[in-house]
Amino acid sequence: MTDEDFGAIVRADIQNRFDEQDNKLRPKMLSDFLGQESIKKNLSTFIEAAKQRQEPLDHLLLIGPPGLGKTTLAQITANELGVDFKVTSAPALDKPKDLAGILSTITERTVFFIDEIHRLKPAIEEMLYIAMEDFELDWIIGQGAAARTVRIPIPPFTLVGATTKAGSVSSPLRSRFGFIPRFEFYTQEELSKIIIRSAGILNVQIEKDAALLLAQCCRGTPRVANRVLRRMRDFAQVQGSGFITLQTVDDGLRKLEIDQLGLEKADRDILKSIIENFGGGPVGAETLAISIGESIDTLEDYYEPYLIQCGLLQRTPRGRMVTAKAYSHLGMEATSSAAQNSQQSLFLQRS
Repeated sequence: MTDEDFGAIVRADIQNRFDEQDNKLRPKMLSDFLGQESIKKNLSTFIEAAKQRQEPLDHLLLIGPPGLGKTTLAQITANELGVDFKVTSAPALDKPKDLAGILSTITERTVFFIDEIHRLKPAIEEMLYIAMEDFELDWIIGQGAAARTVRIPIPPFTLVGATTKAGSVSSPLRSRFGFIPRFEFYTQEELSKIIIRSAGILNVQIEKDAALLLAQCCRGTPRVANRVLRRMRDFAQVQGSGFITLQTVDDGLRKLEIDQLGLEKADRDILKSIIENFGGGPVGAETLAISIGESIDTLEDYYEPYLIQCGLLQRTPRGRMVTAKAYSHLGMEATSSAAQNSQQSLFLQRS
């Protein structure tokens, strides 16, 4: 396992080479998909109605953080409908002809999945509007004064878009989706069931208590849960009896430097940097990113959301600040200036 693979164990936004094994762990039907009960219930109804009418399912926009099962649910939708599944990502669509090439080869009622749909280029997005509404492609033939637009019919299909940044999806595109579910982080109990299911597929036994402890450290994300489970399997195989026990998980998490909140070393370094170098904050995002050697995009898009969700970090008008809970979690004592900053932060939030 390389350093890059090691560092990405709890990074749900990074898919490393081990994630190729996730294909056999992915559920194939809605009945096997654990969690997101409200989304599943509604989607099941819509799928059944579409099948009875022999029509394509309405277009879906799946919103949520990385690793929660958006791609898996798109694949399940195609399986439940019994239709073809085409998949691509917005960055891979460089020119309108790339989109036209895919749509001109689809069969009727195909589920066409576009990941990171908020990153579509405007010209491609314009072409997609017409394809989604009229099931036709606008194509320009010729150049200059001789140019003319030809509309090419395509089979009715279902577009499933996935995005981690709902606010970046343009209003015209968003309005063309008929069902826009938002994925939530999984509970510890749901993740525990996912871990036990995945362990069975991987042909490894795991104690229920061990699965619960593992679920507690996986950031509410199945992708992280499956990734950490595979590392526990390695520890159990090489250093144990092949059975994942509570002790195996406890020792394994310590070796991977993952704590009970699912924080890795980089998360703790961010909190420690704010405390030790900036008196607990406030500190600007750019300054903080430089101090920990990360890009500002990685800091804002990956690390900060989970730290804020855990109640360890605050974004204030003056910059980033750690909370009293962060001091407690790290076993550090808050200074008087940090306590004063915390009180000022509360005042700013109330005002």
